[in-house]
Amino acid sequence: MAKSKPKIGIIPGDPGGIGPELIAKLLCDEQSISNNNVLLIGDRHVFELGQKQSGLTYKLVAVDAWNDNWSSYPVYAMHENQTIEPDRVVIGKVTMEAGISAMTNLNLGLDLLRNGIIDALVFAPFNKEALKLGGLQFQDELHHIKNFLDYDGYITELNTLDGFWTSRVTSHIALKDVVAAISEDRIINSIELIDRTLKHSGIARPKIAVAALNPHAGDGGNFGTEEIDLISPSVNKAAMKQIAVNGPWPSDTIFLKYKKGEVDAIVTMYHDQGQIALKLLGFDRGVTVLGGIPYPITTAAHGTAFDIAGKGVADSGAFRNAFDLAGKMVMNWDHGNG
Repeated sequence: MAKSKPKIGIIPGDPGGIGPELIAKLLCDEQSISNNNVLLIGDRHVFELGQKQSGLTYKLVAVDAWNDNWSSYPVYAMHENQTIEPDRVVIGKVTMEAGISAMTNLNLGLDLLRNGIIDALVFAPFNKEALKLGGLQFQDELHHIKNFLDYDGYITELNTLDGFWTSRVTSHIALKDVVAAISEDRIINSIELIDRTLKHSGIARPKIAVAALNPHAGDGGNFGTEEIDLISPSVNKAAMKQIAVNGPWPSDTIFLKYKKGEVDAIVTMYHDQGQIALKLLGFDRGVTVLGGIPYPITTAAHGTAFDIAGKGVADSGAFRNAFDLAGKMVMNWDHGNG
């Protein structure tokens, strides 16, 4: 991947959410985007809507990203993709039309990414209900992307906040199904993936801790034996691969290791085990990385915020962090072994 100025594509996510406003706020903060080239992908009227909502303006030039040298333009380049009529954008509501728009722009962004037109993709928040109404056939956008790119490797969502990272062995499944879904392969894959992704972000030797599943890490088998039978052996095998990892540690104290500066990342066993702690630490700054996908793809860790959409009050901090991280990942990609 090129080591010159990263070329980052941005798509607006759900047009009825806060995505268009977040994009306007990002692009009007020139210091935040100065180290990267930006390609906007989507409907012109949606980007203009974001400017109106935020009270901010930026200049756009229409390009054909497939054929033009779009990164050489002095203003923001936009590859227009007509996905939704202006009068069908309903602010703060779930609609099929918005889901179709978001899916269409996502697929185009992925196509541009795998063809080298852009180096990384940043998407504003999606609404999963709208995505499914718009044609999503998978549990979430991550699995759709894996299928679209015909990628067969291990994937999972990673989250990061102020340089601290979390991963999870299981994700968008019912809590009652978690134990059956945890396996040695999934634990080791999760450890290896977060180690590789942190190297992509510029951390040469990440320090990783792994959370237990049961209270008090099973209390020597009194509260469950998954730590003894499964998690601890998996951690030991990962450590034998020269990864700086240890655990399992009780999930109600493991995040204190981060507060003490002892770890760069924590691998949790299920979704909320890590998400609750991370969002408490900084809901308005967190970033989601689509881990395992062979290109940098990031987004803000929050959702479409339909309750405040269109009001001009959305905090763009997390989206700005997602954009910044995408650029860093492009520049460090080779150091994470691809």
